[in-house]
Amino acid sequence: MKTTAELSSHDRILRAAKQLFAQNGYENTSTVAIARDAGTSESQLMKHFGSKQGLLMAILDRGWNATIERIKVTAPSNSSADRLVAMLTAATIEFENDAQFKILAALEARRVRKDSNEVMVSRGYLRFRELFDRVLIDMRTEGAIRPDLNLDAVRAAILGFADGLWHDQVIASRAGIPSNYGFDDIQKVLELLLEVFQEQPARHAKAS
Repeated sequence: MKTTAELSSHDRILRAAKQLFAQNGYENTSTVAIARDAGTSESQLMKHFGSKQGLLMAILDRGWNATIERIKVTAPSNSSADRLVAMLTAATIEFENDAQFKILAALEARRVRKDSNEVMVSRGYLRFRELFDRVLIDMRTEGAIRPDLNLDAVRAAILGFADGLWHDQVIASRAGIPSNYGFDDIQKVLELLLEVFQEQPARHAKAS
């Protein structure tokens, strides 16, 4: 990893902002403080990122793009169901390896613009979501997912479930309350959840 002195002003701003946002929260961090910690000027911050919100989105983009690169390296090619597990595993590993990204993804990722009702979402996350959708479509084609289920609802359920697991860890850590589960526990419950969507309707009818 490069030292701060070896980084460009662009990357120094990203590093400083990521640390301050994760430590103090987005709302409590000023662009002046970020520029000061980065050893540059507020005008340089605006030149590179346009605004504080643009800076947050750039940080989140980096994290999700790193997750996608991890998926490309680790995801198997033989089974779409296994690729789906690999995607969730890659995200979990990225969060384990980058606590600041995990905090920002959990607490600051979906922000409403001050001047409108538009919700800002990281382009990197949207890429991850689109990749997730393509794998679900492949699962449907392979007959690996229940045909009576709406794929948008399946995606929302799985990602919402995973987000809840990651989010709870961050909240518990910040609030000093118990949340005694780790990587292996997350993997087990996510794999169990995926099995539900892969069951055939006939099995449900037989069980009832």
